[in-house]
Amino acid sequence: MFSNGLACNLPFSCMSINRDSGSDELLPSKMSREPVLLNVYDMYKINEFTTNIGLGVFHSGVEIYGTEYAYGGHQYPFTGIFEINPRDETDLGEQFKFRQTVQIGYTDFTEDDVKRIIYELGKEFRGDRYHLMNNNCNHFSGAFTKILCGQDIPAWVNRLAYFSSWVPFLERCLPKEWLMPMALQHSLSCHRDSTCSEASTPPPPPPPY
Repeated sequence: MFSNGLACNLPFSCMSINRDSGSDELLPSKMSREPVLLNVYDMYKINEFTTNIGLGVFHSGVEIYGTEYAYGGHQYPFTGIFEINPRDETDLGEQFKFRQTVQIGYTDFTEDDVKRIIYELGKEFRGDRYHLMNNNCNHFSGAFTKILCGQDIPAWVNRLAYFSSWVPFLERCLPKEWLMPMALQHSLSCHRDSTCSEASTPPPPPPPY
């Protein structure tokens, strides 16, 4: 099982492997040891509401194999996960400002494995289940990195969620567009528009094993 309860139907990468000194030669050559990076952005318009209580609000995405995956909200009952070029704040919108990259760890999942994981996570991180405090982009990033390399994201990135009881009014008073990155809006329009390129549409279900 994945750490968030999703069943693992992937190959050997799901298994625990002892990497003590001298064991690297036992790793199959297929294993990639790909870096897992967390890209963090300031949501500075929202921060205008929260700085007086000492909280910063951050958006995050997970970068792997040259693609950054992130999560946002919309009104439809399908995935809210979308892709951007790594650290490209212009893909997100004017309210997002790149802050820093944090290396979380390394993974042995292949690029194809990652696409299957994203497909499965999309069933949980649906657009209509987004919530600024309880199920936001940082919750997705943490779930994703725990699957990829067994490590959560730094606590400070999602500190607002831990103090949600202090600011129950915040999500209700924020403009909806502040919570929907431009890249996600484009992904939604492509989902509704059959003229979009195949690469822009949500991925098909993974093949059966």
